Amino acid sequence: MGLGGTLTSWQMQTLHFGHTHADKYSVLVLDNRGIGRSDKPLARYTTSEMARDTIELIDHVGWVAPRQINLVGISMGGMVAQEVACLVPGRVQSLSLVCTSSCVESGKSLAESARDRVKLFRPKSESRAIEDTAASIFPPEFLAARDAFELPSPATTPRCGSPAETTPDGEYRRFGSNFQRFQAMELHKRRAPGCFSRLGFFCQLAAAAGHRKTAAQLAAMADEVGRDRILVMHGTRDEMLGVQNGERLIRALEPGVAMIVDGLGHAPIFERTAWFNELLHERLGVWAKL
Repeated sequence: MGLGGTLTSWQMQTLHFGHTHADKYSVLVLDNRGIGRSDKPLARYTTSEMARDTIELIDHVGWVAPRQINLVGISMGGMVAQEVACLVPGRVQSLSLVCTSSCVESGKSLAESARDRVKLFRPKSESRAIEDTAASIFPPEFLAARDAFELPSPATTPRCGSPAETTPDGEYRRFGSNFQRFQAMELHKRRAPGCFSRLGFFCQLAAAAGHRKTAAQLAAMADEVGRDRILVMHGTRDEMLGVQNGERLIRALEPGVAMIVDGLGHAPIFERTAWFNELLHERLGVWAKL
């Protein structure tokens, strides 16, 4: 997951791959250091150290065979995924890099970038912080649209909800808009005991800001993983990491699947859930045959 995001941000993917298609897939999601149920040490975080965290967890669950891992990383998580692929390329069956960067490039002037950094440290209310985050991740028309997400059946996922989250007939409730659904997820993350801290957030931010993979390093990684096993996706309306970041990754990696998606924001796993899941489902079938 990306900066400040917890493993529950993947819930639409765990529903599709881990429940609906549980006969085909096993899914592993994790909280990066600094967030959620993982430790939050005060230290210098780097994407390479976070990659080693990931590899240690993969080793722990026993996924150690060659070409066994289908690795998906979004935003900062895509930076970590690049580092994982550099460290254990022979264990990667596929690498999907979503709305991420080899080296954060805002496309803004030095003065504009400085103002943006100052804003991060400026105190603000919880509601304003969530509104600002939503505006940087999603196009406004998506946030205003009605909630139409695929919802799980309580019968098939009994541990995913509580009575307060369902209607009297056992169905999951809907929100008034996509923004309200995102708002609820953010409030849950921020208010759950021990889940979110500004310290952990800024330690992760330092890791993302310090991420650097040269074109030569990326090309060498792509050679070892296999370019036909790599997908790079970026949206033209990504306000968090401008589209030039995805374009630079595509030039360096020359991936088998290169997608610059018109009108897409920073989080297709939430903004275009059904489309993203079906695309990944189809690609996983192709990659498994290589």
